[in-house]
Order: sequence, then structure tokens, then C-alpha cells
Amino acid sequence: MKSLSCHVVALLSILAITLSLTNASDPSPLQDFCVAIDTPADGVFVNGKFCKDPKFVTVDDFFKSGLNKAGTPNEKTGSVVTLVNVNQIPGLNTLGISIVRIDYAVNGQNPPHTHPRASEILYVAHGTLLVGFVTSNPENRLFSKVLNEGDVFVFPEGLVHFQANVGKYPAVAFAGLSSQNPGAIVIADTVFGSNPPIQPNVLAKAFQLDTRTVMDLQAKFKK
Repeated sequence: MKSLSCHVVALLSILAITLSLTNASDPSPLQDFCVAIDTPADGVFVNGKFCKDPKFVTVDDFFKSGLNKAGTPNEKTGSVVTLVNVNQIPGLNTLGISIVRIDYAVNGQNPPHTHPRASEILYVAHGTLLVGFVTSNPENRLFSKVLNEGDVFVFPEGLVHFQANVGKYPAVAFAGLSSQNPGAIVIADTVFGSNPPIQPNVLAKAFQLDTRTVMDLQAKFKK
């Protein structure tokens, strides 16, 4: 009886762990696909989007062209991100994946940012990039590496990370993300460019700066 009781306790423990892991992840789709639409007519609401009636789904709901075309880096950061998520390919809805193309000018960077809903795997197609991510408190440990053409690097979900072009020529990278809509929180834009602005005295204490410097930074990032 004692041995049987031990097995029962162990089985219940395994079931509890399995249920907790299941509840911590996205549920598996219960249909082949859920092509996103923006209107509720004859649709079912799934994970932020309504599903198109399968009878009206076409091959173009799973297709997007144009990632062969270079984007124009902006003047502020020297980079541009071309998104291909559920908003560009409706068929990505519920599939938990997306892709981006990033073009970097010489000395350009994809500044420190996080993806609140996705891990990222980056492939360097052309050029040389310095990349890295920082672990959470209290370690705040930096993992950084210079990547060349053909190299791949992974950024864990939610951690602050960046890429910077350290080569002599423009660079191009492609990244896969583990969400249909990963989101992006650019640290400087979020902290200094919030609307309405964060009180300057709060940021001054947080960043160990004087209030005037903070106000100057907020002016630079104001949209």
C-alpha cells in the first residue's frame, strides 16, 4: 500500500506540473488555420483577431512578397525594420510566428529594445553586425558578439537587445520571431518619448541625471 501511495502521489505531481505548463503556453489551434479579418461578421474571435470563414480563404491569405527589396534606413537610427506579421499575412493568425527584414546604413543600429511576446533568431545576410542582449536584474549581464554574413544569433524573449552595423558597408539581416505579433518596446523612445511624458524628476533620479538633461532628451524623442 505504501508503494502504491507513493506512485499515486508521483502521478498527481506530474499531472499538476503538466497542467501548469499547459496553462502557461498558448493553446494549440483547434482548426487548420484561422485567417485574420477585422470584422466580426460570420467570424470567430481568436487571439486578438476574427477568423475568416474557411470557404472564403485564398492562397493570398498566406502570402507576402517584397522582402527582397531594401528598406530606407531612417536618419535617427540608421536602420529600418520591414515587418511581416499577422497584419501583413492574415494567415499567420494563431500560428505564433513572424519574420522581419532589417536594413542598416553604415554606422546604423537597431537600438536597444525588447519584444514582450517573442524570442528572436537573427540571420545576417550581408555585412557585419555587433549584436547583444542583457539579462535581467540583478545580474544585468551582457552577451555580445560580432556577426558576419551567414551567422545566426538568438535573443531570448523579453530581454533588451540590439544590433549595430560595425562594417564598412550597409548590412541586411532577417529575423524570425516566435509570435504572430511580437511587439517592440524601443527603450529610449518609450522612456523619453512617452505620451504624456514621464515626470522629468522621476527619470532624473532613475538615470542619475539632472532634470534639464532629461527635459532635453524628452524634447529629442517627442513625437
